[in-house]
Parts: sequence; C-alpha cells; structure tokens
Amino acid sequence: VVSTQSTEAVVSTQSTGIGGGKGGCVFDPKGKSDSEVRMLCEHFMKGLYRHIGPNLDVPAGDIGVGGREIGYMYGEYVRLRGQPDMGVLTGKSTDFGGSKLRPEATGYGLVYITLEALKKYNHYRYLPEDRRAGVAENCFKGLKVLISGSGNVAQFAAEKVMELGGNVCSFSDSTGTLTSAEGFSEEQLKELFHLKNVKRGRLSAMSDGDGLEYHTGKSVWELGLTCDVALPCATQNEIQLEGAKNLAAGGCWCVAEGANMPTTNEAVDYLKTKVDIYIPAKAANAGGVATSALEMAQNSARLFWSSEEVDEKLKGIMTNIFATAYKTAQDFDRPWDLQFGANAAGFLKVYKAYKAMGYLKF
Repeated sequence: VVSTQSTEAVVSTQSTGIGGGKGGCVFDPKGKSDSEVRMLCEHFMKGLYRHIGPNLDVPAGDIGVGGREIGYMYGEYVRLRGQPDMGVLTGKSTDFGGSKLRPEATGYGLVYITLEALKKYNHYRYLPEDRRAGVAENCFKGLKVLISGSGNVAQFAAEKVMELGGNVCSFSDSTGTLTSAEGFSEEQLKELFHLKNVKRGRLSAMSDGDGLEYHTGKSVWELGLTCDVALPCATQNEIQLEGAKNLAAGGCWCVAEGANMPTTNEAVDYLKTKVDIYIPAKAANAGGVATSALEMAQNSARLFWSSEEVDEKLKGIMTNIFATAYKTAQDFDRPWDLQFGANAAGFLKVYKAYKAMGYLKF
C-alpha cells in the first residue's frame, strides 16, 4: 500500500511544483489518550528527524495525522535539534508557522476542481427545469452530494459544498454511515465538527438528530442512495464494483475523489462507462499538498498570508490542475478522460525532468 501510494504521490504532486512520497507507522489512535498519542509522535520523530528538513524532505499530515500530531512532532523536532525550523513540517498550527486554510485545503480544493469540471461540462442542461435556475453561475446549487468519511477532507468538502448551495446527504466513519435525505443543516454540520474534532466520538452519537438516520456497519456506497455527485473522502479502495453499480443505479453522474485512491480499478473502469465526470484523486485531492507548498513558501519568505490570499491561490492551482488534465486528455484524443489526462500530465512532467537532468539515456 505504501509503495503504491508513494508512486501516486510522485505523479500527483507534479502539478504543485514539489515532489511527493508516503510513509508512516503502524498505530491505531482510536481510544488512545492525548498523552499516548503525544508519546507515539515523539518516538516517531526521534527516528525521523535526521532524514527531514526544509530542503530535504518535508512531511505533512494524512490519515490519522492532523494539527495535534503535527504539533507534537514539531515540538520534539525542536527539542532534538535545539533550534526551531518552521519549514520542516507542514500542517502546523498558525501559532507557529502554519498556513491559513491548511486544514481546509484538501476538502476545499476537491470542491473547486469539481466546480471547474461542472462548469466545463455545462451539467445544468441535464437537470429538471425546476432545478436549473441560477445553476449555470453556481454549479453546485441544488445538487445532491454524497460524501464518505468524516475527517478533515470530508468536513471541509461538505462545508464548501453547502456554502455553494449543494445538499450534503451523508458522512461515514469506521463504524457506519450517517445520512440525511434532505441534506445536513449548518447546525448539524457544526455538531459533527465538534463531535469529531473535540469529542473525537463516533457518528452514531448523532443518530437521534432531526432527519438523520444511522446505518451501523454500512458504508455510504452500500446503501443505494440517489445523488448527483459523489465525493469519496474516507480511505483507499472504499468504492468497490458493487458500490460503483449502486452509484450508477442511483443516478450519480459525477465522481471526484477526495481520499487517496478510494476506488478500486474495476470500479473505476465501470464508473467511466456510466458517469459523465470522473476526477481521480491525483488531481482532485491535490489541494492539501498544494497548500503545503504554499505553507513552505510562506515559511521560506517569512511571510504570513491571509485566508483570502491562500484561498485565491488554492483556487488558481485547482483550476490549473483541471485545465492541464482536460487539455492533456484532449491532446491524446481522449476527451473527458480526466484519469488519463491527469496520469499522462504527471508522468510527462516527471519524464521531462529526468531527461533534462541526464538521468535517462534515451
């Protein structure tokens, strides 16, 4: 899994101007105290600190690693080195060199690139008359969106979708799925943020909420729910072939991946024959690494950009990623095959760089 994710990261990060890789440790944080998590982070950094640096390798958060864990690791790094070096990690708190919108970046970026695809596809032509008003200008307005996961990516993708007028109808965690037929309200989303980020509880605790239904042991993609757009934001291989068939049967016509490789190969092959828009993770979830690059730039220049500045730069990066994948697919006579476009664009950039540096002899 790690080697596969590493290869994926190398290709996907080419659009942001930095390199990529994957790594981690075997540790289940569920049920662990803050002290236990802190001790794990400190021991992990003791083995890692000699191999990282602002011009060497800059780790960032991922599954199970958020601002708390980054803070613990950075604190241990400073103790071990005897001096601060803010550029050594990204995803830091804004209290010590972090960037505005870093926690939101992957989720927001996912929605921004999906928005670009929806604009390009003019999807509103396929909506019922009563749902078309204003959709050409605001492509998420009135759309029914299924989201899996309930971590950073899922939370902030949902926040941005709702801000743009879409209806978010699901979240999930490792114990089940929470759904709302009419879409979660802003109050319910705030409750979910508090449950996951402060209480660190399970979604089942919200099962008695108004209009909410909890499905124990079920993933979003097993339930056969109807939707316009699916945003898988949980984990690798969460959408398998049966889940893809459920999405197609439920009227889904757009899938954009927020998690790393959340769809199995056979499910991808099936979806590409059934949905109008499929945006692979290497393009769709690049917002996080893009904002890590922006955090590194701020650390290097000793600057601190406002939320508005970071958001504008993030939108520009995601717009460019979509345009590059779309154009590359067109150039190879594969229109709207954004998976091929994103893969080809990434591999071509790596190939050209290797050749220019003399690593390739052909």
